[in-house]
Amino acid sequence: MRLSPAGQRFYQEVQKADGRINLALAALYIAQEEYWDMEPAGYLEKLDKMAAAVRSRLPARRYPLKVIQVMNQYLFEELQFAGNRQNYYEPDNSHLNCVIDRRLGIPITLSLVYLEIAARINFPMVGVGIPGHFLIRPVVDDMAIFVDPFQQGEVMFLEDCQERFYRQYGADTVWQDDFLNAVTPKALLGRMLMNLKAVYLSLEDFKNTVLTLDKLLLLMPGEPQQLRDRGLLHYELKNYDLAQQDLKAYLRSHPKAPDSQNIQKILERIGR
Repeated sequence: MRLSPAGQRFYQEVQKADGRINLALAALYIAQEEYWDMEPAGYLEKLDKMAAAVRSRLPARRYPLKVIQVMNQYLFEELQFAGNRQNYYEPDNSHLNCVIDRRLGIPITLSLVYLEIAARINFPMVGVGIPGHFLIRPVVDDMAIFVDPFQQGEVMFLEDCQERFYRQYGADTVWQDDFLNAVTPKALLGRMLMNLKAVYLSLEDFKNTVLTLDKLLLLMPGEPQQLRDRGLLHYELKNYDLAQQDLKAYLRSHPKAPDSQNIQKILERIGR
């Protein structure tokens, strides 16, 4: 796979063990595909300054709920970070530099900003990817609380998470406790990229969809659906050699796929 310069930097970052990945830096490399002259160091410095401002407001005794209250006041009242409800499905909601500049984002990118500031003030938090939404929670013994950065840092309990889930998916769906498991850094980046892939596809921006799939396949090498989708997009873009590579790899790994006959026909067209 030939990677773009931003893709190469992303690859180098995500090759590290999960605990050593710089999430903000990896997310900024995703944004560099569109904002090629953006300097990630400047945005890391902005996160440092935000964390310093939060640190200066903290009381001497850092009770978890008090820390969250201070962070919420600073981010959502003073800086006025908010969920972009009017243009939820625009690419810039998934570009961390734009989220920091515009102070607008979607649940996962607002959560990423929150997580990065929390890490810098030594207040460990993790992402929680419940179906259809993204939350964060502090890593505190005997305290199962969750924070929703898309809702101005609303503090939630288990029952609130379940109520949201049933409201979105219906009372007949089955809740699973592992919905609230911590999301690893690579899984968080994968979810960001899946969001971005869906946005670019809806815009029929196939070139940027392919660049997004390149990064997804670095996180999940050989994943059949992503290979197939990238192959089909390469075919649309008339990158026939690359389309052939991906579609053949898809059929090798998934020979009984429901769409295998259609994929084979496309390969025959490429061959002709």
